[in-house]
Amino acid sequence: MTGTCKQHLIFDLDDTLVYCNKYFDLILDEFFSLMTGWFSDYGLSVQEVRDKQLEIDIAGVHVVGFASHHFPESLIATYRHFASVYKRIGSDAEEAALMKLGLSVYDYEVEAYPGMVDTLEVLRSEGHALYLYTGGEEKIQQRKIDQMKLSSYFGSDIFIRQHKNVQALEGILGARSLPRPSTWMIGNSLRTDIAPALSADINAVYLKQEREWAYNLIELNEHSKGTLHTVSRLPQVPEIISDFARTSFQKRTL
Repeated sequence: MTGTCKQHLIFDLDDTLVYCNKYFDLILDEFFSLMTGWFSDYGLSVQEVRDKQLEIDIAGVHVVGFASHHFPESLIATYRHFASVYKRIGSDAEEAALMKLGLSVYDYEVEAYPGMVDTLEVLRSEGHALYLYTGGEEKIQQRKIDQMKLSSYFGSDIFIRQHKNVQALEGILGARSLPRPSTWMIGNSLRTDIAPALSADINAVYLKQEREWAYNLIELNEHSKGTLHTVSRLPQVPEIISDFARTSFQKRTL
């Protein structure tokens, strides 16, 4: 790694290295179709259902984090809300169908983002240290990690947390004694990846999505010792890291 400074790179998993939100969108499309069919006599619109489910979903994530049961429960809670509004008698069978539908989102095969392998290979070959930090339940997230064979890149430096926030990130920084000026968080969520990184005074790369879950979108605090870079494609990350590492090395050798 001659001529550069080693960087410590913490990668998010879902919608950074592998696809995730698109599977939830597919399930939600089925949910909207069911709801507008069941409530067709009342003129319920897709937008009304979408807005209420999103409201319930986001409120719940703040409380329970990325628990697998929360998403299907948000579908049922939305169903119950409109049943109450329109005085429609609910059905155990319909609720059971929604629970099954919501849980089916975790059955999709994992699909890597374009350039995932090449990006990790380049960064590892350049001598940088790689870490994986993902939100969710261990069984579900570990299945994705195993299917993508990500342990070959991250080894034992894999952290699965039900809540992703600055406290969880600080725990990882402390556990590995990571030097903040040369540590990075790379992820797609402003809320759970980028904002905590900047609050912890480490660097960040924001992988901006064309279509993002509303929960992830927040205003950032601009007061941070860390640098922030925005990219639209994962393969853009190595160049940012290499340029920063080279500049840091040059500063140290002046």
